[in-house]
Amino acid sequence: MATATTSTAAGSERLTSYSPTTGEVLGTVPIHTPADVDAAVARARVASQTWSSRSHEARREELVAFRKALAADVDTLADILHRENGKPIAEGYSEVLNALSHLTHATARAEEAMAPKRVSSGILANFRSTISYHPLGVIGVIGPWNYPLFTPMGSISYALAAGNAVVWKPSELTPLIAVRVAEIAARTFALPDLLQVVTGAGSTGGALARSAVDKIAFTGSAGTGKRVMMAAAERLTPVLLELGGKDPMIVAEDADLEKAAEACVFGALTNAGQACVSIERVYVADAVHDKFVDEVVKQVRELKTGGDDGDLGAMTSAAQVAIVKDHLEEAIAKGAQVKTGGPSAISGNYIQPTVLTNVDHTMKIMKDETFGPVIPIKRVASVDEAVKLANDTTFGLGSAVFGKNARGIAEKLRAGMTAVNSVMAFSGIPNLPFGGVGDSGFGRIHGDEGIREFTRIKSTTEKMFNLPVEMMSFRQPPDAAKRLKGMITQLFGDGVVSRTRDFIAKLRS
Repeated sequence: MATATTSTAAGSERLTSYSPTTGEVLGTVPIHTPADVDAAVARARVASQTWSSRSHEARREELVAFRKALAADVDTLADILHRENGKPIAEGYSEVLNALSHLTHATARAEEAMAPKRVSSGILANFRSTISYHPLGVIGVIGPWNYPLFTPMGSISYALAAGNAVVWKPSELTPLIAVRVAEIAARTFALPDLLQVVTGAGSTGGALARSAVDKIAFTGSAGTGKRVMMAAAERLTPVLLELGGKDPMIVAEDADLEKAAEACVFGALTNAGQACVSIERVYVADAVHDKFVDEVVKQVRELKTGGDDGDLGAMTSAAQVAIVKDHLEEAIAKGAQVKTGGPSAISGNYIQPTVLTNVDHTMKIMKDETFGPVIPIKRVASVDEAVKLANDTTFGLGSAVFGKNARGIAEKLRAGMTAVNSVMAFSGIPNLPFGGVGDSGFGRIHGDEGIREFTRIKSTTEKMFNLPVEMMSFRQPPDAAKRLKGMITQLFGDGVVSRTRDFIAKLRS
């Protein structure tokens, strides 16, 4: 299954996509070489020059048509996500929904987000100062396998809306969804090279990072993110990194325990726990710990794993299954208690949802990204202890807090995003910038910040009238020093606000 929007790989090697649930072959795609990647970027460069020159309205019309074409193909897109990623079919439809939501938002907001802005010129009151935003050119997007449509579209949508062309390298585990989207794009856009896909393994991604793109947007693990950043550094190509997380959830003594448990179960187990913003560790006030655990276990045992109508699907990567198993076994060896699930509940790529208690920060399950359907719950003596432990991590992506003073607690967390009395909501609200700190990366997708992330910011000054003392000239009056001293006194001494207003008015008169 190849796409017309990319060149045929120079060699005869092809990449095979397998179903993580059955092991069957779903299709093959080319393994694109560095030469193929460079050729795709060169074509995208030509397309970007035409695309960026068009008005926002003209680009908006084509992006709306692209969105409609994707929506018309929803059954196929959801089915590919279901078969290639292993998630239940309902989660496939949910992923398409979220992807189209962000495409719609980026399309609608681009013109206003990129509108030129007037700013104060400070002491240079005779200048008009303006900030403007311009497309970068070609954006390289390297996507993950856990949300192979929604996550990369969170960059692609905003990059296209900002006037850029895109070359997209999907995960080698889930290439078919990208190929399908590229085929739709080639039929929809007047410029067939505007959105291209290059397929392959790590070497193809490395070639894209080293290519002549103007920015790389990468989503994946912290380790791979560092390698992408080093490859991009060869050309000083800027990078946007959306990396892993170890998202904490705090449950205060006065929280609604049933609602908190319901949110916890969803936040930890949706997509089989394979989300960068999954709830990966839970800190619960001592007074309500046991009751909360009982409620979580009750709700987890109501879930169904496997099948088209299951609540949880298969793990996409066999390598990730091994990591989850290792984390569980190490935690149990150190004293963690299994309330439901556990290593014995792993069969092939399926992991029954697991709840652990008696966990601590010596365990991988509380320190490293697990990325699987596991809920480790720790008893804490106070909210202060919970905050301290929540911040005891190199990651800093999402977080969640439940309780009557949840907003106040949320402000103390070192994280790029916090959901108050909910989980994950920030990822589904297009107006909110999405991203983290520390090992969770830097830069922001989504929101107006996500549009400007794919622009070149330009500062422009325009001289409007002359001043008695020109700051940008060697031709100064004999008393220039005296006048400058007077300006300092007037502008920065006592009564600065009123005198500054009078001083600027005098200059303009």
